[in-house]
Amino acid sequence: MVLALTVCGIVVALVVVGLFLFGLRRRLIQRSGGTFDCSLRWDVAEKPDANGKGWSYGVARYNGDRIEWYRVFSYAVRPRRTLERAAIEVAGRRLPEGEEELALLSDAVVLACTHRGTRLELAMSEDALTGFLAWLEAAPPGQRVNVA
Repeated sequence: MVLALTVCGIVVALVVVGLFLFGLRRRLIQRSGGTFDCSLRWDVAEKPDANGKGWSYGVARYNGDRIEWYRVFSYAVRPRRTLERAAIEVAGRRLPEGEEELALLSDAVVLACTHRGTRLELAMSEDALTGFLAWLEAAPPGQRVNVA
């Protein structure tokens, strides 16, 4: 009986510590400001599926001429992907289709891009999309920006 209570107590404590660390990590990422919810699908085929597979939910943060993308369900303190402003080319935008609507946030808009030859898709709210496109177009003089 004592062993079962001890094991249950340890399991509950680990769950609480894990949830605390998730919250602390998110707070540290958002501390410097300039963050927005952003799902990412990396290395997308020419004609992507509408089945909702491949999307990862995350948080993106502006950091100078880069966007740092962090997975939400991770303990990593470093960004999973870093996108340089000068290397991002926007190919178009669309609304989620089919099962994608279930995999993404309800108000998401999908932005098709390439970054250093790799096709990717970003899904974010309309407000975040406006800010992202403004950030792309606000590149310093002399940098090329490709926004479709």
